[in-house]
Amino acid sequence: MSLRDELVALAESFRTRHPEVPAASRAVMERAARDLAASGQAARALRTGDRAPGFRLPTATGETVSLETLLDAGPVVLTFYRGAWCPYCNLALRALQQQHAGITARGARLVAVSPQIPDESLTLAEKHSLEFDVLSDLGSDTAARYGLAFDLPDDLAAVYDSFGFDLQHVNGGHSRTLPLPATYVIDRDGVIRWSFIDTDYTVRAEPADLLAALDALPSAESPGAALRKEERQVLTGI
Repeated sequence: MSLRDELVALAESFRTRHPEVPAASRAVMERAARDLAASGQAARALRTGDRAPGFRLPTATGETVSLETLLDAGPVVLTFYRGAWCPYCNLALRALQQQHAGITARGARLVAVSPQIPDESLTLAEKHSLEFDVLSDLGSDTAARYGLAFDLPDDLAAVYDSFGFDLQHVNGGHSRTLPLPATYVIDRDGVIRWSFIDTDYTVRAEPADLLAALDALPSAESPGAALRKEERQVLTGI
C-alpha cells in the first residue's frame, strides 16, 4: 500500500471511528483547512529551482546539524512535519524510515524538522526507531524562511487544546505556529531540485517520488558543487 493510500485510510478512519468529536469542532477544522488552502501560502513557499535557506538546528540528542555540513556530504532530503501529536506526521515519518536505506544508498541524507522541543523529538525517534535526525525548529523560524510557517486561528487552537495536544508544552511556548507539510530534495549546490508542499495535513510526499527525484540528480557534481566552502556558506546563509 502506498503512503497516499494509508493516509486516505487514516482520514476515513478518523471520520467514521471518532463520532465523539463534536460537530462544531469538525466544522472549525474543515473551515480552517479551507481558509489555509485559499490563503495562497503553498504557492508562496519555496519550491523547485529556489535556493534552500541555511539552518543550524538541534537534534533530539542535543547536537547541532547545519544544512551546510549536510551538503558537504551529498544531497539532502528535508521534510517538515507538525509534530509527534499528529497521526498523519507519524505515518509519513514511518514511511520515510521504511525508505531510509534507499535514500542513503543514493548518497543522500534525510532530516526531518518540526517545531517540537528536543525531548519530544527524542520520544518520537525512539518510538518509531527512526534512523535519521529529527531537528527542533522552535518558533518555526526555519519553516518561515522556507515560506511554510503559519499561525493557527484561535478557534482551531482551542479545538487542538480540547484534544489534549498541549502544543504550548511540546512547541516550547510557541503553541500557535506550525509548518505546512513539505518535503524538499536539495542538491549539493544548495538548490531545491524537487519539492512537495500542501496545506492539507492529511496529504504528504510519496517516498517513491522523492526516490525518483534523487535518481534524477546528476551523478557527477556540477561546477557549482565545487564552490569553496566559504562561498557556499554565503549562498546558504549560514
